[in-house]
Order: sequence, then structure tokens, then C-alpha cells
Amino acid sequence: MRGQIRPISLHRRLIIDLMHASRDVPFVSLERTLQLGPLLDARAAADRPPGFAALFVKAFALIARDEPVLRTLYVKWPWPCFYELPRSVATVTIARVEHGEDCVLPQRVSGPETMTLAEIDAVIRQGKEAPVEAVPMFRKIMRATRLPLPLRRFAWWVGLSFGRQRANWFGNFSVTSVAACGGGQLLALSPGPFIVNYDVALPDQTMRLLIRWDHRVTDGAMIARTAVRLEEVLNGEIAAELKATPAVGPGLAQVDRACEGKRPKITAVGGPEG
Repeated sequence: MRGQIRPISLHRRLIIDLMHASRDVPFVSLERTLQLGPLLDARAAADRPPGFAALFVKAFALIARDEPVLRTLYVKWPWPCFYELPRSVATVTIARVEHGEDCVLPQRVSGPETMTLAEIDAVIRQGKEAPVEAVPMFRKIMRATRLPLPLRRFAWWVGLSFGRQRANWFGNFSVTSVAACGGGQLLALSPGPFIVNYDVALPDQTMRLLIRWDHRVTDGAMIARTAVRLEEVLNGEIAAELKATPAVGPGLAQVDRACEGKRPKITAVGGPEG
């Protein structure tokens, strides 16, 4: 069958490079249902509530603050070792439309455990709404993506092989979701080491959580405890911060709950992650 040859766009080239960089990471997955009644009630009553991506970014960073293994990377240079970060660096991969083409780009959030939810949400929304050239992380990674293939491979090798560079480019965890597109568990790939994927919030106030992790860094027991802590932190510290924001009136709160599934959201889908 005679087809049509089409060039690979810059944004698809980025994903190709990402998949190449992620091919050797030995990911293992754990799935769990979270009971999030206190969090969802607090979010529904908040004025201008942050997106779920911001909630999970801060919750995971708060846990990682007390669990160094969640801030640990596996690096290969100058010899295979673990590299522990002093603070978390999250990556949320943002879905955008550029030049008529769907694409995803990674937005970096440094030190989210010390930021407010509003500040984290603002960083994520900047990645969604601002021009590509106005977002520092986007400019940085697209600059590398414009390089010829041999130079790109070298740039990615440097970014992955040295602990400090790996932290700057990819951080220690990613938050991803396709909840705004109907939901589903996303088996995302990333250079690692941790990927948090959340699903849609269900009417019974539950939400499916999927954590993927680099098995070289830690084991399933640590991740199972992390999933339990995520539920506790989301319903505790995160819900408390939401309650501390100005509340809407009762009538508006009811409308807010009814429109929960219709609100425009930041879409975070798997990426370098993202």
C-alpha cells in the first residue's frame, strides 16, 4: 500500500528520546484504592481548588522528606551507585497542543514539600497555559531535542549518568494521570525512579493509585507503606491546607461538587516524568 512519508516533529522526537532513555529501567508496579473522603470534601469546599496533580506532588514530597529512599536515584557514573537528593524534585508531564499537534512536555517542580498548594498549582498551570518559550524547563529540554541525534544521545547520557544532572533533568519522582481524559491506569515509562499515577475520583470517594518504581532503588514493602502514607497525608495535611483556604458559599459548593468531573484540569500524562 502506498502511504505518505511524514517528518517527525520536534515534540515526537522528545518522546522517542524519552523512550530510548527509559528502556532499561526495571519498573515494578503496585496498585491500591485510596479512600479520600476528607480530601475530596475539603477540595470541593475550597475556593479555586488546585488540580489533583498539585495535591499528589506535595503529598509524595512530604513523605519523601522523611523517607530518604524516595529521594534516591540509581546512577551509573563514575560507577554504579545511589545518589540521595537533599530535597524532592517533581516532574509533571503536561498535555498541550502545539502547532495543531497533541504533545506532552515535562514541567519541573523543585522542593514542593516547602511550597503551598497554590504555588505548586501555579507552576503546573504555567506549564499548561504559558507559551513554550516562557517556561524554563520547556526551553531547556526543547533545546536539547533540537540537537542532531548523536549529540542528543550524548546529552541524555550526561543527564542520566551523573546524579546531579539526573536530578536537574528528571527529579526523583513523576506524577502522571489521564483522569481529565476519562481516566484509566497509565503504565508510564520514565528514566525513574518513581512514577505516581492517579485515576478519577469515584462517587464513593475512592481513587485508584498506581505507583511504579525502579526495583534497583527499593522494594515492594517500602512502596506499600508509601501508598498507605499517601492516603494519610492527602486526608490529613493536604486536606487541612485546603480547608485553610477561603470557602465558597453553600450553594456554590454544591454546584462545585456537581461539576467536579467537568472542570477543566491540568492533564499530566506519562513522560520524563511526568
